[in-house]
Amino acid sequence: MARLNLSEAVNWPQSLSKLTLLTELQLSQCNLPDVNLRSLSFINSSTSLQLLDLSWNSLNSSIFYWIANVSSNFVHIDLSFNNLESPIPDVFTSMLSLVTLYLSSNQLEGLIPDVFTSMLSLVTLDLSRNQLEGGIPKSFQNLCSLESLTLWSNQLSENIEDSVKTLSCAENTLETLHLCLNQLWGSWPDLKRFSKLRELDLSINQLNGSVPESVGQLSSLEFLSLGGNSFTGVITESHFLNLSRLQILELSGNRFSINLSSDWNPPFQLGLLGMSSCKVGPAFPKWILTQTNLTLLYLSNAGLSGSLPNKFWDLFSGLSDLDLSMNQIHGKLLNLSLTSLSYVNLSSNLFSGAVPSFSPMLGEMYLSNNRFSGPLSSLCATQSPNLRSADISKNLLSGELPNCWMQFQELQVLNLGKNKLSGKIPSSLGNLQGIVILRLRDNNFSGELPSLENCTRLSIVDLGNNNLSGKIPTWIGQSLPKLVILRLRSNEFSGIIPLSLCTLAAIHVLDLSHNNISGGLPHCFNNISQSANNHHIHYPSFTNVLVNSELMWKGIEREFGKNLAGMRSIDMSSNCLMGEIPQSIANMTELKSLNLSRNYLTGKLPENFGNMKMLESLDLSRNQISGKIPTSLASLNFLSVLDLSHNNLSGRIPSGTQLQGFNASAYMGNLGLCGPPLTPNCPPDGATQADDNKEYDNDGLISLGFFISAVLGFVIGFWMVCGSLLLKTSWRYAYFIFLDNAKDWIYVKTAVYKAKVQRRLQR
Repeated sequence: MARLNLSEAVNWPQSLSKLTLLTELQLSQCNLPDVNLRSLSFINSSTSLQLLDLSWNSLNSSIFYWIANVSSNFVHIDLSFNNLESPIPDVFTSMLSLVTLYLSSNQLEGLIPDVFTSMLSLVTLDLSRNQLEGGIPKSFQNLCSLESLTLWSNQLSENIEDSVKTLSCAENTLETLHLCLNQLWGSWPDLKRFSKLRELDLSINQLNGSVPESVGQLSSLEFLSLGGNSFTGVITESHFLNLSRLQILELSGNRFSINLSSDWNPPFQLGLLGMSSCKVGPAFPKWILTQTNLTLLYLSNAGLSGSLPNKFWDLFSGLSDLDLSMNQIHGKLLNLSLTSLSYVNLSSNLFSGAVPSFSPMLGEMYLSNNRFSGPLSSLCATQSPNLRSADISKNLLSGELPNCWMQFQELQVLNLGKNKLSGKIPSSLGNLQGIVILRLRDNNFSGELPSLENCTRLSIVDLGNNNLSGKIPTWIGQSLPKLVILRLRSNEFSGIIPLSLCTLAAIHVLDLSHNNISGGLPHCFNNISQSANNHHIHYPSFTNVLVNSELMWKGIEREFGKNLAGMRSIDMSSNCLMGEIPQSIANMTELKSLNLSRNYLTGKLPENFGNMKMLESLDLSRNQISGKIPTSLASLNFLSVLDLSHNNLSGRIPSGTQLQGFNASAYMGNLGLCGPPLTPNCPPDGATQADDNKEYDNDGLISLGFFISAVLGFVIGFWMVCGSLLLKTSWRYAYFIFLDNAKDWIYVKTAVYKAKVQRRLQR
């Protein structure tokens, strides 16, 4: 009865009460309603029930107490994917015959209770996907029949060696040990005695040190995953000596140095090989070419260089996933339409030539940061109806964009930014009703923006740094309710800002800078920040999609990833905006960056600017704003970038450590401004500049008028005396004779005075 909707069923337990010979009851994903668990007591009378599956419902933790009463008949219990909120209660102690217990995907939290002491028959235990903490309890020492232990995706944090010692009783039975996605720490545990171990997953923990060669003695291993730790050391042939059954090998995300000879013939045939972020290269390993069963190959950031082997694509035509990104591999790609690739990542390499046709099964394609050139005509030949993500940014693509996008109805991410594409943006892009991210930035596209009204799921639209023209379409605000980033900077858009942009309830970043937009700022912009605070960014579900965005932040273009959710930015700089800054703009309390510089804005700044408590960057420079700086600006504690220069501001810069901490250049070009850090002194509040000059005069300080008078007086006096002596000879002779006589008179007077002083001293 799995997957039947029983949410409105009435007395469904009683309807099963006559099934006394029932051996299996499967009610998973049935939306079971809340019931009185006593009504399930009919199962107590059943001596044949061996399997009960109530997974994927919303049953609460009280189900445990009912199980405790009826468990003596059970062989298999599955409670996964429910809504169990409490730690596992102490009700399993009496479950002597319990063989299989599934409690995965619930809300179990805290320490694993020590209730397994008497569960000697337990073979399979699954507690994955909960919030369990601590380590494996001591009661596990009695689980000598345990074959499978699954604890992945919890918050366990103990020494991995202690965890393995607790399982010592099961060393002859344990086949599956999944401990990934926890916080276990320490070095490689002693696993030599676990001879039947088939699956070992220790990935994404905090393990370190080297892996001993003794792992090669675990001859039953089929699955080995150590990725996402801090393991180091050299991996040699000895690590795989007896692993003839190995099918999955995942070592990615460690600092291993892979030292395997080129003529090594592995004892296994892998289906999955992951050695990303390990030192594998520089040459592509020949031993990998022997693994003809590979379907998943991950060698990102593996130090590979040179070209791929000639037979690479022939040998691995059955690959579904290929990741060779972040290497130095070069060469051209041939027609790949005959491969089975559904995921390919060749980004950040040196591949060149045209973009080839790909497999009809292709779902994700990442070719960014290479040297692919020429037109994208091959894209139309790619019959990939399941293509969800295509990133060919940062290449040398040229020509016009083909008009065949209607065949990619599943496309959610398209990134063709930073190429040399030109011409008009094709109208068929408007047929991509499922697209979420559209990036065409840094190209040479021209003309008007085609209608994207049907692309209602768009979250990111980045068309910056092109030659697009025309008015900003009103349908952007009317038809794109999920828009988070709208980036139209550095184009040739004109006209006024449409009022419909105020309805973008989820917008985080609005960048219309460096265009020819005119008119005034809409008075409704405050709606944007208030609404966006209640919306979250929803990206496509596939894990490898690149959602990073390059945005202008504090005057520098930076890349934002997961922290993009905290961004709130409006940039309208370098346009032709006029009029006053609306008072309502101060109500954008969640805004972190506001740039209205290089426009023709006038009037006074809103007095309540200080309401924008989260503001970190404010640039209003090179406008015609007048009046005083609002005192409320001094209360912006997070403000780290400020530029009010080249306006008509006047008066005293408000006191406060925040505003005085900026460089004087933030205020320069405002002749009426005064006070630190622009000038050391400032007139009292309410005084004019004329009053200021009078105050300086009354204090005896040199004013501008005094300085001019002194200079003029000196010039006039100098030429009245010296000019007359130069022009009239008789006056000049008389003047020098006067100087000679004065000199003689001074000499005689000095000599007489000196003689009198000497005579007095002799007496």
